[in-house]
Amino acid sequence: MLSVSSPRMHMSRNAVDLGLLAACRCRRWAARPAPRRRAPCVCFVAAPSQTGLAAIDVPAAETIASAAAGTARLPERVSIASLLDVVSDDLLKLNNNLKSLIGAENPVLVSAAEQIFGAGGKRLRPALVFLVSRATAEVAGLSELTTEHKRLAEIIEMIHTASLIHDDVIDDSGMRRGKETIHQLYGTRIAVLAGDFMFAQSSWFLANLENIEVIKLISQVIKDFASGEIKQQSTLFDCDVTLDDYLLKSYYKTASLLASSTRSAAIFSGVSTAVCEQMYEYGRNLGLSFQVVDDILDFTQSAEQLGKPAGSDLAKGNLTAPVIFALQESPELREIIDSEFCDTGSLSAAMELVHRSGGIRRAQELAKEKGDLALQNLQCLPRSHFRTALENMVKYNLERID
Repeated sequence: MLSVSSPRMHMSRNAVDLGLLAACRCRRWAARPAPRRRAPCVCFVAAPSQTGLAAIDVPAAETIASAAAGTARLPERVSIASLLDVVSDDLLKLNNNLKSLIGAENPVLVSAAEQIFGAGGKRLRPALVFLVSRATAEVAGLSELTTEHKRLAEIIEMIHTASLIHDDVIDDSGMRRGKETIHQLYGTRIAVLAGDFMFAQSSWFLANLENIEVIKLISQVIKDFASGEIKQQSTLFDCDVTLDDYLLKSYYKTASLLASSTRSAAIFSGVSTAVCEQMYEYGRNLGLSFQVVDDILDFTQSAEQLGKPAGSDLAKGNLTAPVIFALQESPELREIIDSEFCDTGSLSAAMELVHRSGGIRRAQELAKEKGDLALQNLQCLPRSHFRTALENMVKYNLERID
């Protein structure tokens, strides 16, 4: 699954523009396809007891079956549609409820809600809540989800969306999911207040769940968002940042929400503490794997695929797993990053060094390691369509870097 070769770079105009912007910033700081295999052929001959005929070895049945298996079609890649199919009804109800949760008190917020939730998105986070809820509900003998399960999924999506609004302000992003962002449409002040309102509204719904363990878990997530952002901003262009630093920041910014939401779903199912802990670890490992994959794609996909310039994290000084691994092998890369990309073309040179120094390959291995741990965390669940979907969530993520 994991490629050990370094893909040839194709720098877009946007990436070049980033290099020029970095230079300005610095000045201010003064095969050919494999042959087709043939199926084994079996010849039927007269028995060797007949005069004049030699015995011919006929492959055993097991050998034939093994060879045929080798020519079997490869399994299809996991699609978003197949992942979400088993909870499609749950997600449909969630989509219908999200806008109403904002309320109708402020016309600007209503308009913002239309813009935010109307932009679509895969809804992977609430889908995870529903999948874990249903998988653990089966363990507990529940025939249907509780009201708490459903409200939890809505709260998680609101918190995630609030964090995106604030991220767009911090990153000065004008587009998300093909639509203009809130701060692009209404200005920074409204965007910040809209994000704050959604955090507050989600906290109010959270308190009404009246489960102190879940309230503590999800409240910690909001704190972790801020901690992760502060940690990232305080280590920009820092070539001494360690892999542990990176993983902690990634937990704060991405995995904390998944881990806390999957554990909370299990808590509302009433399963044992041991199962709840495994669901927390599943969410944590899946979240870390997702973040590493996203950081790899920043080096391997085009601007059109990413929806932003390739290498944008590196250009801003945010050093991710591929860069951290590459720095261990390339003193030249450290020099370029320390210069904050002063020279024209230095960003593209740095990206090339990340590829050549094995940074992509080792980051792929890290993503797979975390994905394998997530799969192990699911062993406590009985076999079901919901467990299969949770396993496929891991596979879907890793297939993005296949």
